[in-house]
Amino acid sequence: MKSFWGITAVLLTVTVAGCAPRSMSGDVYSRERAQRVQTIEYGEVLEVRSILIEGTKSGLGALGGGVLGGALGSGVGRGAGSTIAVVGGAIIGWVAGSAVEEGATRQPGVEVTIRMDTGQTIALVQGIDPPVYAGDRVRILRHPDGSARAITTLDDLEPGRPPRRYR
Repeated sequence: MKSFWGITAVLLTVTVAGCAPRSMSGDVYSRERAQRVQTIEYGEVLEVRSILIEGTKSGLGALGGGVLGGALGSGVGRGAGSTIAVVGGAIIGWVAGSAVEEGATRQPGVEVTIRMDTGQTIALVQGIDPPVYAGDRVRILRHPDGSARAITTLDDLEPGRPPRRYR
């Protein structure tokens, strides 16, 4: 029985590690994005609104919860009662694990509205890092897959003066 709980603990640890949130930060690039061409456009931030970026629903949390719930249920009752407890524990664990994964990988973000130099107005959602503020001059890095990020440009800095947001 001890080895069963040991295996269950290892499986749960691996499952939870797989639920780590993917960063939505403008400063973090995935390995797939490294050394890829991006188009750059410029604009000015009109508005920044705080939002919450939904967590992942990969199924790993549900799987881990189901395994743990089934394992906990196996210690209840005998015969048919034990089977019912295993199945019930697995179902409850599945639902709970899914909710835990989504909640653990949820992250704060911002919706940024930008007036491009071309006159077009766009909005994009990204993580809160690096911060952008209304009035900032930003460059928009667009990826071929349609995703984009806004990063404050050095044009926002005047020699000897702090950035506009600190004045």
